[in-house]
Amino acid sequence: MEANRLMDQAERHILHTYNRYPVVFDHGEGVYLYDTEGKKYLDFAAGIAVQALGYADQEYNQALKEQVDKLMHTSNLYYNQPCIEAAEKLCAASGLDRAFFTNSGTEAVEGAIKTAKKYAYEKDGCTDHEIIAMNHSFHGRSLGALAVTGTAHYREPFEPLPGIVKFADYNDLDSVKALVNDKTCAIILETVQGEGGIYPAEEGFLKGIRQICDDKDILLILDEIQCGMGRCNTMFAWQGYGVRPDLMTCAKALGCGVPVGAFVMTERVAQASLKPGDHGTTYGGNPFAGAAVSKVFDIFKERRLTEHVAELSVYLEETLEQLKSEYDCISARRGRGLMQGLELAVPAGEVSSKAFAQGLLIITAGTNVLRFVPPLVIEKEHIDEMKEKLKIVLDCF
Repeated sequence: MEANRLMDQAERHILHTYNRYPVVFDHGEGVYLYDTEGKKYLDFAAGIAVQALGYADQEYNQALKEQVDKLMHTSNLYYNQPCIEAAEKLCAASGLDRAFFTNSGTEAVEGAIKTAKKYAYEKDGCTDHEIIAMNHSFHGRSLGALAVTGTAHYREPFEPLPGIVKFADYNDLDSVKALVNDKTCAIILETVQGEGGIYPAEEGFLKGIRQICDDKDILLILDEIQCGMGRCNTMFAWQGYGVRPDLMTCAKALGCGVPVGAFVMTERVAQASLKPGDHGTTYGGNPFAGAAVSKVFDIFKERRLTEHVAELSVYLEETLEQLKSEYDCISARRGRGLMQGLELAVPAGEVSSKAFAQGLLIITAGTNVLRFVPPLVIEKEHIDEMKEKLKIVLDCF
């Protein structure tokens, strides 16, 4: 079989840092993927919350084809129109003022950390500032992003990591207050924890941290890499709380398949932090990536995708609650918008593997949470199809 040949070839030449499912995907259409053998899969993973528009969206594809024929790359020594338009739309959607485009979410986190440290350095000239992050958080795998990731087994093989980072408990404001001191320059957290088990921030917790930051001139960094771009009923999850960060990171659905991320900040932070020469990137914000981001924002607006998500998320929540009531192996449901999790009393990895065999793609979060992050263009019929496939799997436990 062609798939076996390709997988064998991959195992010979690609560094083994992922335990991949035994499939080679060939193409996609709407909310479905098709492998090289022609098997059809309903996708409730969306490339880990990336493919917000699903697959083979013709308007999106056409914009990229046109940009390929015009200009792919020039470097950041020069201006380019797609990047300028993308930055304007990102700032308008977020209500923030200045954007820096990166190639990934990890790089966006790195940039946000550098911004916070430079902001503090400009105030007092010291280099011993501290960052408060959250236990069970996930911000990326580069050394800086790993340093603020609150899961020990990710960090330990690579320690000592850069910077002074202290970890508080998510949704426990007192644990944050206990760590704040005169050296604290930033507090970073996911508005909805993803890898940590699909935990949305509580409103009082987020507003309390905002107040701490306001009182102490500490920068609030909200990581919206997974929960942003319409997934949680608003364009960015924090907008549903009425709390604005000083810095935000985003990626994943920002490019809907094109590798691109960004960190975005207020004008106040921009004027008092990074200056020419402090940060850079060869590929970030090139014309191709800019065209992707610009078109994504256009499509979100034209199709009113955040409103669609708000409507469909109610149905998804009801469906998952129904499953919870029917199966003893489901102990809890939590989430926000189209970022949902089912906590299981059985190994989530086994459920995910059996779902894969049924032609349903669902990924995990931690060891015991089944994660639902489908394309934002799903309809009720797809949720119904997911439920029927998942019931077949759950009947095995």
